[in-house]
Amino acid sequence: MDQRAFQDDLAATGFEHCWGCGVANKHGLRLRSFWEGDEAVCHWQPQPYHIAAPGAVSGGILATLIDCHCAATAVATAYRAEGRTIGTGEPIRYVTASLEVTYLRPTPLGPLTLRARPGEVAGRKMTVSCSVYAATGEECARGTVVAARVPATWRASA
Repeated sequence: MDQRAFQDDLAATGFEHCWGCGVANKHGLRLRSFWEGDEAVCHWQPQPYHIAAPGAVSGGILATLIDCHCAATAVATAYRAEGRTIGTGEPIRYVTASLEVTYLRPTPLGPLTLRARPGEVAGRKMTVSCSVYAATGEECARGTVVAARVPATWRASA
């Protein structure tokens, strides 16, 4: 794939250490999200230590995947709406205001595909929906994130 992942440029906005998608977090999940038309797509391979039961991915890992993929999608959507490349100009940052996950069936330990779709924008909040698919194409989980835009000067305090 010749396009850059959202996360490659998100480091410039201050999220390089995120456990789910930070490029500077060597212990993180290291999600990589790309535009595919109007959907943000992420292909991710869980490891044996990501299980809840033999052969099934942990629900907490799935929630993190949905959370981080949707938050990155919110940022990418806002940059796209402004006609800018992620990380250029004044930083656009979103954080999770709410996360709702529905687990549809056990998610097998194997390649996963996440597909996120930006939705309603109301003030500083954006709703993003996401589905997680197993390699078989079966939808295993779905979630909705309400992402809140924070000021460009915002930094989480340590």
